[in-house]
Amino acid sequence: MSVEVKPISEFKTSNDLEVLGVNRNVPVNLRQSGDKGSRMLISQRLRKSPFWHLSQEAGCWCYEVYNHMYHPRAYVPWEEGGLLKEYEYLTEHVTLWNVAVERQIQVKGPDAAKLVDLAITRPVEKLKVGKARYVILCNEDGGIINDPVLLRPAEDEFWFSLSDTDVSLWLQALNVTNKFDCTVHEIDVAPVQIQGPKSTALMMDLFGEGIHDVPYYGLLEGEVNGCPVIVSRTGFSGEAGYEIYLYDASVNAERLWYHLLEVGKGHNLKVIAPGHIRRIEAGILSHGQDMDLETNPYQVGLEWQVDLNKSRFVGKEALARIKDEGVTSKLAGLKFGGNQIDWYPADYYLVYAENETKPVGYITSAFYSPTQGCNIGYAMLPNALSTIGTKLEVHLPEPYGNGRIAAEVAETPFKAPEFPGTGLAQTGRKL
Repeated sequence: MSVEVKPISEFKTSNDLEVLGVNRNVPVNLRQSGDKGSRMLISQRLRKSPFWHLSQEAGCWCYEVYNHMYHPRAYVPWEEGGLLKEYEYLTEHVTLWNVAVERQIQVKGPDAAKLVDLAITRPVEKLKVGKARYVILCNEDGGIINDPVLLRPAEDEFWFSLSDTDVSLWLQALNVTNKFDCTVHEIDVAPVQIQGPKSTALMMDLFGEGIHDVPYYGLLEGEVNGCPVIVSRTGFSGEAGYEIYLYDASVNAERLWYHLLEVGKGHNLKVIAPGHIRRIEAGILSHGQDMDLETNPYQVGLEWQVDLNKSRFVGKEALARIKDEGVTSKLAGLKFGGNQIDWYPADYYLVYAENETKPVGYITSAFYSPTQGCNIGYAMLPNALSTIGTKLEVHLPEPYGNGRIAAEVAETPFKAPEFPGTGLAQTGRKL
């Protein structure tokens, strides 16, 4: 039976979009407008990272904007396998990522811990010196501002390693309003990621046997080719991995990068973009896609991040109310058919209940998964349709389907990560 598809352009007002299970002030990219072959202007208005030219040397041919900087998103040419080939390097060997867009916001001073504790939803005292932790920051409505990795290199110093929002401005405002005795600044530190099953072997060549003593989310201070760095055992892939935070990156970028390439030759190191196929498989969310200011932790499987026993933090009252009242929509894993999605979706694909004409939700992230043998992604859905096994349909554009494709709500993570993390350990699933 042929079922009519009602496009977003036929909706009368923005309020009609509540049928998608969300009530937003600012809509997301639901109109299926596609990518008409546009190109990006490289100009002075946006920042180039210290590794910009090095990424170009490595063959980067596509960028997007992230934290007001150009962010590499593809290296391997289409004719050589594209992003699926990059996935192969990530899951079978070891890869180097330019992630300088993870800007480092330093909070330093006698009251640094007080400011950080006000900003995050978890107790700061549990983060000891020499450790890192995944955290979230929420606004007064409980919306997720950012989900950075928080590092504590010293007793009176913290670094927020950011996802894609202007957290420095927000932290500075909190600091001024509360008159804390500390400073908030972006610092000239730029990270790269070393990700893949051979990453520990490569890191041993750089730092010796001591790298084995660095626990998951632990920190190590050291040098690479004479450049001071901090290493964290973290990453965005679900594979074994590390991040190397380079001090004085504006002047030290080449010394670090070229040395990593040289040492990496023995491990088949390949420069690639952040592995979004693998992060979707591993149940890792991306801020700005799977969550943002208008989604709360209880919608996206991050309720374990919220400690309502804390005496005070921004968003506590709203989050307590949301927990008590419950949410009406949730992020869920989805498996679906169609041709292999081998490029970043330009729009949020619409999701339908079987034989219904109006969309009920939308896909926030999607790619073809080599391990699952099908397309996978996350979808924001009404609670009633978020149960594992629920049959749905996804409307895919050309060249992936040009119509409605059978889908099913699936358990996450799709593929187990190297380290399960607190959320998975506590809940048994990512979402």
